[in-house]
Amino acid sequence: MKSTLAAAVTSTLVACAAAIGPAPALAQQPPISLKAMGSFHIGGKTFEISGKPVKEVLFSPGGVPAKIDPNGTYIAGQMYVQYFIPQEERGAYPLLMWHGGGLTGVTYETTPDGREGWLNYFLRKGWAVYNSDAVERGRSGWAQYPDIFQGEPVFLTVSGPFDRFRIGDGAGSWSDDPAKRKVLPGNQFPVDAYTQFIKQNVPRWTTTDSLILDAYSQEIEKVCPCVILVHSQAGKFGFDMAQKHPDKVKALIAVEPAAVGDPKLAAKLAGVPVLMLYGDYIESDSRWPTIRQRGMDFAKLIRDAGGTVDVVNLPEKGIKGNSHMIMMDRNSDEVAGLIQNWLAEKKLYR
Repeated sequence: MKSTLAAAVTSTLVACAAAIGPAPALAQQPPISLKAMGSFHIGGKTFEISGKPVKEVLFSPGGVPAKIDPNGTYIAGQMYVQYFIPQEERGAYPLLMWHGGGLTGVTYETTPDGREGWLNYFLRKGWAVYNSDAVERGRSGWAQYPDIFQGEPVFLTVSGPFDRFRIGDGAGSWSDDPAKRKVLPGNQFPVDAYTQFIKQNVPRWTTTDSLILDAYSQEIEKVCPCVILVHSQAGKFGFDMAQKHPDKVKALIAVEPAAVGDPKLAAKLAGVPVLMLYGDYIESDSRWPTIRQRGMDFAKLIRDAGGTVDVVNLPEKGIKGNSHMIMMDRNSDEVAGLIQNWLAEKKLYR
């Protein structure tokens, strides 16, 4: 009887495994030894709402309705931060990871196709990593709009990132039929797992920058001195915060920054080493040549002020096929290695 039951369980597990697919690559890695891990919320302000009608809400089917008065004091604009401290720290300072627009800290966790992300990569190298969900994203939480968050959230369609993040070959390259999708030649994004990436997308606002900057500033005050790694939308936040806290930001890594800091304050970054990374297919894109050129112009201002900015166009280094989501591409570890080497060259790694 026991053998029959065991055989049945084994058969079921095999069937489930087949349905789920191969185990993620992270299962083959040696264990990560942590000294500590945890999380906290930081930032946030109180807001008052008044003049709203009281509502009767049924929270559970079959339950008893409750009267909810939406008028009163709220806390909004807080940011969720999760940290991992390795048993043997080798990074000279903590590494803060800030994600891009419409995304969360999941950006740096497991890749859409199941490989370890940059969070684990740098943790394994001995960096204390602080990964966050920016204000109004993920575990940081929403707030009423337009009462607290002005305007309305912006949502991403399934096709939007495929067309705009240099995965597909321009507008209209997405198709529900995998055979009809037009992928850029040699693209490194794991296209077979694209829908897994889309499930990570969250709504975003275009009106919450002041709350985001306030939360990031408080994180810096709490955690730093530190190294900050930013992506896309967070490029602007990273440069702004390095200009505000040049004594606490020991290096800034900007992965395809969508915007940069205040040109009038470029001299504030004279003592902050900066690495700017750009992927492939930029020349043929409708927006990215202009975005990158603005980055180059800002880099020149920093250099003119006596600062150090290293710009890496990955194809020029023989690293080809990268989309806008470099940390998710199949060669993400190779790019992470380039960043790691740069940090070591800057004497930020023990």
